[in-house]
Amino acid sequence: MGLFDKLKKMVSDDTNDTGGIDIFAPLSGELVAIEDVPDVVFAEKIVGDGIAIKPSGNKMVAPCDGTIGKIFETNHAFSIESDSGLELFVHFGIDTVELKGEGFTRIAQEGQQVKKGDTIIEFDLALLEAKTKSTLTPVVISNMDEVKQVSKLTGAVTLAEDVIMRVKK
Repeated sequence: MGLFDKLKKMVSDDTNDTGGIDIFAPLSGELVAIEDVPDVVFAEKIVGDGIAIKPSGNKMVAPCDGTIGKIFETNHAFSIESDSGLELFVHFGIDTVELKGEGFTRIAQEGQQVKKGDTIIEFDLALLEAKTKSTLTPVVISNMDEVKQVSKLTGAVTLAEDVIMRVKK
């Protein structure tokens, strides 16, 4: 663990004193700017602002405590409303809807109350890397009209452990 990782761990506490809301990594991997996602809908922030993750694991988990809104029929994406009122959208990869659910297994249900780190969807990363345009996974805030500021972090992240965004409402 390098110096920056240690510093990041020191500041990525659930209870930060700035009054912000911490959004944790819904999957493990490397953080990437949302503008670098090869899909105009995400890159131009049409559905909301956020960050993307180049995945290295095999599951997507709740990035915060809240209620699962929609889980797409093809199990490649889900929405969650945090207990603090943030609406988040996690979309695995680009053009993954075309796989019609292949490579994804739904674990959670729509309307389910979840805690940060609860598994929502499991996936077969090797299969998805072979069959999709990109595995970059956008994590966006869809109710940006209620958000004053979004601070985005960088580097490698571990699901449910590392903060990816700090939001002020």
